[in-house]
Amino acid sequence: MERIVSLFRNGRSQALRIPREFELPGKRAMLRREGGRLFIEPFDDVSLSAALSGLAPLDAEDRLDVIADLEVDRVDL
Repeated sequence: MERIVSLFRNGRSQALRIPREFELPGKRAMLRREGGRLFIEPFDDVSLSAALSGLAPLDAEDRLDVIADLEVDRVDL
């Protein structure tokens, strides 16, 4: 589905009205530029705990607990 829309100025920003049939859910959107094209996508706010729960566990060699075995350099402030 395509539709030609008019661009206008809103203060120092360029804007466009999104027709009802293209309306996005929510209150925020992600705007991305690729070359000369702009893409607008729905943006879902995800809580930190939800984002972290979707990550795969680290392998043993990638874990940060090995840092405890490193020597500490003295720093004079």
